[in-house]
Amino acid sequence: MRAMKRRPAKARPDPAPSRLAYRVQRLLLTPLFHKMVRVGLPLVALGALLGWVASQPELRAELQARALDMQAYVEQRPEFTVHMLAVEGASPELVEDVREVLPVTFPISSFDLDLEALKDVISELDAVADVTLRVQAGGVLDVSIAERIPALVWQTRAALVLLDAEGHRVGPIEARAAHAKLPLVVGPGADRAAAEALQLLRIARPVAPRLIGLQRIGERRWDVVLTENQRIMLPEESPIPALERAMAVDAAQELLARDVVALDMRLPDRPTLRLRPAAVDALWSIRQVDLNRDEQ
Repeated sequence: MRAMKRRPAKARPDPAPSRLAYRVQRLLLTPLFHKMVRVGLPLVALGALLGWVASQPELRAELQARALDMQAYVEQRPEFTVHMLAVEGASPELVEDVREVLPVTFPISSFDLDLEALKDVISELDAVADVTLRVQAGGVLDVSIAERIPALVWQTRAALVLLDAEGHRVGPIEARAAHAKLPLVVGPGADRAAAEALQLLRIARPVAPRLIGLQRIGERRWDVVLTENQRIMLPEESPIPALERAMAVDAAQELLARDVVALDMRLPDRPTLRLRPAAVDALWSIRQVDLNRDEQ
């Protein structure tokens, strides 16, 4: 038998990847490539779609109209409609003022309410110290107000005005009797010195039953006005220590219980008493009698 010829064995392929395949596999495994596939390709597709839509005027107009219709549908839903106004923390008079100044007609969509603009409108009212607006469930526009607390009655040439402790206007009043328990300040510039006025009024408590009020003189200093046409004239500088000294002297010597027109404290080192004409005549008479006795 003839010997069978062996076929040469085929060479096995090299299992190692080629250089190009290796680089492709490495690229596919990088986080940057994953991010580009996951984020970049959708953005490119979206940009292409938007560019195509922008190049179609009729399609763009139709999409805008549908978007506006959808927006109007959502804004006019009952759950977004405000039906009423609720004001908290304010007096009845201030509640009426708030309702008058608010440029809102109910019902109205909450999307049409500019709360910051409405807050600015309410804050312009004299009696409002602070205000917060919010839309509550049930279609209620809630206005929460911190109202200024009147501390003084300020008498000007034109009207009587309530002031808070910082001198801010609270509002006009028609008669002094409506706020008889509040102290009175008079004169131009008294509102700008309201805090000082309240300090002086606390010091003047010993003469409170006779106290009429404080008068601002020349927009720079105070007079304490008492009954029986008496005054304590305070200096422009350091009026509080001056009034404290005046109260101490009156407590010790009862000066204001005498026939005195004014206790002038404008010169700290030299307080001065101003007597009534009858008291001056009586004093001169007493001095004349003393002179006659000395001559005898």
